[in-house]
Amino acid sequence: MLRISLDSKAKVKIGNLSRGGKDRHLEAKQANDHDTDWSAVLVPFGILNMLTAQLSSYFGQSAETSDFIVDCLEMWWAKHLDDYPHIEVLAIDLAGGMPVRSNRTQFIKRMVMFAQRTGLSIHLIYYPPYHSKYNPIERCWAALENYWNGAVLQSIEDALQWASNMSWKGIKPIVHLVEGTYERNITVPEDALNYYKKQWHSSKALPKWDVTIIPT
Repeated sequence: MLRISLDSKAKVKIGNLSRGGKDRHLEAKQANDHDTDWSAVLVPFGILNMLTAQLSSYFGQSAETSDFIVDCLEMWWAKHLDDYPHIEVLAIDLAGGMPVRSNRTQFIKRMVMFAQRTGLSIHLIYYPPYHSKYNPIERCWAALENYWNGAVLQSIEDALQWASNMSWKGIKPIVHLVEGTYERNITVPEDALNYYKKQWHSSKALPKWDVTIIPT
């Protein structure tokens, strides 16, 4: 079994914006007093490999949706599957945010499809409300915020460069820019969802917080 932790962090506005904190330059850069004008917004999403402490950071430019999150997970697995040829179970620690809720129909569909394509059994372990801070990936986001605190992220390239240069437990993260636009509020009709629910097994004791996906 391989265990990973995943979650997103607050969106990052790109522009000549004040981020608080202290700048590392001898003379602090001048930034706008009010964050009212920005050129882009990044959606950060991370996957932390609990075995190796390797952080993979994905920065989208659209919306945080079920499709965005599962696309990132698929990219992560495609890059690392050769490292784990004998893994049969992928355990995932995650918070119960809207895009990954265990009753989110598009998330159910995409995760079952991911399990079918990879042949992996997937165990989803959710942190209950107000406890997401215990999800290990949150410590990585705290490290990133501390690292780029005070930096003026005037471009997407600046943000990616800062994210690439931080470290977690002495290891540099793998950083990706995710292209494309993600549509919000996609739902799966009940008749189609029934097929995917056959492989979506909720725990009797904790049905909302403990789910196993067993591919056919």
